[in-house]
Amino acid sequence: MSGVDRARVEAAVTELLLAIGEDPARPGLESTPRRVAESYAEFFGGLGEDPLEHLRDAVPLGDHVGELVLVRDISFRSMCEHHLLPFVGTAHIAYLPSTRIVGLGRLPKVVDTLATRPQLQERLTEQIADTLVAGLEPLGVLVILEAVHGCVTTRGPRQINSSTVTIASRGALSEPAARAELIALATRGTE
Repeated sequence: MSGVDRARVEAAVTELLLAIGEDPARPGLESTPRRVAESYAEFFGGLGEDPLEHLRDAVPLGDHVGELVLVRDISFRSMCEHHLLPFVGTAHIAYLPSTRIVGLGRLPKVVDTLATRPQLQERLTEQIADTLVAGLEPLGVLVILEAVHGCVTTRGPRQINSSTVTIASRGALSEPAARAELIALATRGTE
């Protein structure tokens, strides 16, 4: 699945349990190091993947310049690189094709590949937009991510009702009127 060294993760989790004053051999915790290692292999599986691979099979549009493509409500989860706590959310992705389009199922794969790494939401938003630009050469791209962060909801400020929205736009979809219209279309019904 990834290049995660499970044995090292298990050893580190055992040490972490000892460091917080727990007994890693007690019932209930004896399998925790293995479980965490398995989870980390999944959470960080995108480290060994190239998100552009999901766009390699884009198909030509021919003489027709495509209309807007919008995929809403793509669920994702990632790990905040500052606290290694999860953040979960929804991505809305739009692109204005130039000469090529890609299967709609490829866009969630791009999101998942980039999200399954230690991340910051702001960087993730930009990386998704940049990947679409590099892989499809569209006339424009808009990416909107809305997520709830474990580091905000469960520690520090403990703001359980807060969410964070980040936006990245490129090309024709960076124009203020087009961008505003598309943001309204992408996020309608998500309040």
